[in-house]
Amino acid sequence: MNVDLIIESKWIAPIIPEQSLLTDYAVVIKDKKIVAVCPQKDLASQYVASKNIQLSEHILMPGLINAHGHAPMTLLRGMADDMPLDDWLNKRIWPLEEKFVNHEFVESGAELAIAEMILSGTTSFADMYFYPDQVAKAAIRSNMRVQLASPILDFPTVWAKSSEEYIAKATQLHDQYRNSELVSTAFGPHAPYTISDAPLTKIGMLAEELDVPIHMHIHETAQEVSDSIEQFGCRPLTRLHKIGFVNPRLNCVHATQLTQDEIAMLSESGSSVVHCPASNMKLASGICDVSKLIFCNTNVCLGTDGAASNNELDLLKEARLASLLAKIQSRTASSLPAYKTLEMMTINGAKALGLDKFIGSLEPGKLADITAISLNAPNTLPINNPLSHVVYSVNSSQVSHVWVGGRNILHERQLQTVDLNKIQTISSRWQKRIQRGITSQT
Repeated sequence: MNVDLIIESKWIAPIIPEQSLLTDYAVVIKDKKIVAVCPQKDLASQYVASKNIQLSEHILMPGLINAHGHAPMTLLRGMADDMPLDDWLNKRIWPLEEKFVNHEFVESGAELAIAEMILSGTTSFADMYFYPDQVAKAAIRSNMRVQLASPILDFPTVWAKSSEEYIAKATQLHDQYRNSELVSTAFGPHAPYTISDAPLTKIGMLAEELDVPIHMHIHETAQEVSDSIEQFGCRPLTRLHKIGFVNPRLNCVHATQLTQDEIAMLSESGSSVVHCPASNMKLASGICDVSKLIFCNTNVCLGTDGAASNNELDLLKEARLASLLAKIQSRTASSLPAYKTLEMMTINGAKALGLDKFIGSLEPGKLADITAISLNAPNTLPINNPLSHVVYSVNSSQVSHVWVGGRNILHERQLQTVDLNKIQTISSRWQKRIQRGITSQT
């Protein structure tokens, strides 16, 4: 068979089957898809490739999936540190967004975020932000996969004036990208405390009709829960459950305040949880009880959140934090072992985005979204356990190659689809512009 590309690697973590690690295997790619994962010794008799890459000190794994973020907020990195969520939003982020967010801001911030994510092995990301069409354009130019969770709120912003307008724009975006190879869409109601029941009910019906996911910040803080009890007489998830919103399409972002009954509810409903450990810790929001969720067979995946609350978009670092937090939370060292953490940032993320038929594991028939990580560094030697090393030892600087749909977008640490010099120049301009704006206010 004539094929486009063969990647030979010392180790391959296909993710499916569970805990599998292949030694001296290769991934064979044709027409953007994986056609085989086979021993290197069998290649010569079966395939003729236009290009062959040999990675003798690397582990190949599915491209990482960042299941929740706000990419354009990279331009606000470091602008709202050491603040709890309520102050972070009301006193710093929303005023800054009101002053600076426009098409140009979103495009520039998204390009910077995409460069950062590619360099740390991410091939797909879910994004909730204003002007999502600009995020889509940046992703397409970079050959990056994105799911646009169009934000929906009750109150006006630069993006829309009412919940009806937000919803209309979200459905228009779905129509615009329904046939895109790189862009998918979702609904992004911001949080239970920023949107009322009527638009939520409409979103639920539209999501079912259009067959798309719903991303929502849920149970992020204890204050969110107590405010809901005071206003609605029940906890946020109970309120959402009453209107039929808790179902397999729902991605509950953060979920740091869950009772055992709520964990059971999420498990029974088929909803997913997006764990954002760094952001949760930095905002002092709480810790998601990942061990209990996984024990109840809930789909749990990983997100970085935005760079204004993280302050980076490194999913490998997020994976390490997640695994360590699970152990201290449960007081059990075996909680969230390395292979489960690898699933969280690959196949589980794909399930949450509704894309697990296409990405999330290295299997024949799936799109060739692949990340290669060099293990020949002092922090990963000796290579006694490659799967463990990816979670507990690897730094993002060891990501050497990234492919999306078989196209090489990072080659030996060099970005292939993103102009890093241009991004650095534009980011510097935004830094000066934002600083001038803040100075003029004070």
